[in-house]
Amino acid sequence: MTRRIGLALTALFISTSLFAAEVPRMLVEIYHIAPGQHTAFLEAIAKYDEANRMAGLPPRQLYVHEDGASWDFLFIQPAETPPDKAAALNAAWEKLGLQTGADFFLSFPQFIASHEDTFVNGPTSAADYLATRKKKPAR
Repeated sequence: MTRRIGLALTALFISTSLFAAEVPRMLVEIYHIAPGQHTAFLEAIAKYDEANRMAGLPPRQLYVHEDGASWDFLFIQPAETPPDKAAALNAAWEKLGLQTGADFFLSFPQFIASHEDTFVNGPTSAADYLATRKKKPAR
């Protein structure tokens, strides 16, 4: 019994250590939408999410402003497309007729008044993030 508990605790320690080391890099985007463009913006995002689905990727996480700050929509999504999904994602964009390159860059801004994005690590917890430190604090 003691040996089983020891093995279980060892497995828990190893899995916690692995989890702490594998915090994903994410992209957070905050949009202020141009007047009258809210529906068109969300319709465009729905098409991009459909391309993700077709490529075996999850849709962006959408947060809709309710009260407080001035933003309209916030998205959280992986910062990079996995290399093994890139070709499928490109094919899905092409199949759906989505604009890319300069065409995308010049047309997409019609929906937005302003946009901010930042790269983050998470989700995680304070304890797991602290566990990733190389130098442990003295006790």
